[in-house]
Amino acid sequence: MAVRFYNTLTRKLEEFTPIESGQVRMYTCGPTVYNFAHIGNFRAYVFEDLLRRHLKYRGYQVTQVMNLTDVEDKIIKACRATGTPLKELTRKFIDAFFEDLQTLRIERAEHYPAATDHIPEMVDLIKKLRDKGHTYEADGSIYFKLSTFPNYGRLSHFDMSQLKAGASGRVDNDEYEAEDARDFALWKAYEEEDGEVYWETELGRGRPGWHIECSAMSMKYLGASFDLHTGGIDNMFPHHENEIAQSECANGVTFVRYWMHCAHLMVEGRKMAKSFGNFYTLRDLLEKGYNPLAIRWVLLTTHYRQPNNFAFDALEAADQALNRIRDFRLRLKEIATDGPAMDAEVASCEGAFAEQMDNDLNISGALGVLFDFVRETNKRMDQNTIGREGAQQVLAMLDRL
Repeated sequence: MAVRFYNTLTRKLEEFTPIESGQVRMYTCGPTVYNFAHIGNFRAYVFEDLLRRHLKYRGYQVTQVMNLTDVEDKIIKACRATGTPLKELTRKFIDAFFEDLQTLRIERAEHYPAATDHIPEMVDLIKKLRDKGHTYEADGSIYFKLSTFPNYGRLSHFDMSQLKAGASGRVDNDEYEAEDARDFALWKAYEEEDGEVYWETELGRGRPGWHIECSAMSMKYLGASFDLHTGGIDNMFPHHENEIAQSECANGVTFVRYWMHCAHLMVEGRKMAKSFGNFYTLRDLLEKGYNPLAIRWVLLTTHYRQPNNFAFDALEAADQALNRIRDFRLRLKEIATDGPAMDAEVASCEGAFAEQMDNDLNISGALGVLFDFVRETNKRMDQNTIGREGAQQVLAMLDRL
């Protein structure tokens, strides 16, 4: 069975065929490093980890790029509020992010480009867009002209004709609401409130807009056109729409072939918000004594396109599920007697597990297959009808899965 993914761009389940046979080039929207990442962020990163691991399991060589947004409106505001220099503030949270990845056993991407290390690439991309007539300048800043890209809104199905009254014009903020589709800033002219956060370039003194960062860095490491782009559904508009517009206008080719977005994480049935008292970083949960693998389990086991309700009783259920697998492994390791092999049973389980995962990462179906197998194999162990060789085959399969 071929691997199939739901492509946000077409709103269809499609067979996955990379541009280059056996090679997957994949870009994932990474953290904005002005604070510790929260569990909503990690819902996306765990989904992307599952995607990466399954592609590798299916024999693909994966080149994954995850950006580190280390210059952006919120970061500058945090620098101003704390009096901390940009690099000092972001380094603290970049280090914490990598520690958190390790805690949740998220595999490292091949590249983690930081925006501030790629200003020349962004300047070159803006110049290319300017030379092709896709930009204009106002008050020293450079904006992308949405009117020059007729396909704008194709990803999010945003209808440009339905703009709310007064929404035309331009926007300087890096993030804004879906009703406010407007020309967006590629390069922001220096303002006094930016403090020491600016670069002297051919475009003038200033800093890049958020959207241009991802286009420039993805192109550098993955090329003008690549296979997969992932992120949270909240990134779809405007961020991913803007990436498509500026990238395709610059290069004249399809930017990304498959887009995959994960749904929101709720906490105890409500949107996560500090005002609701249900906003948690990973570190908050660890301080409360929760098992990091149980946290990973809860983030992992709801299908990525379904809203995930993070509940504390779900963490207890996750611990029970993990203990069930752990106890199963311990029983298998204790088998020292001869007995029949498990070739057919292992092949059947692994085949069914992989078939579920091939179907748009159907993790709940895959785990259902696994726990059915655990139950049946436990019965065999109760009856002493499994030997050392069969136990080793099962353990090897568990390692693969």
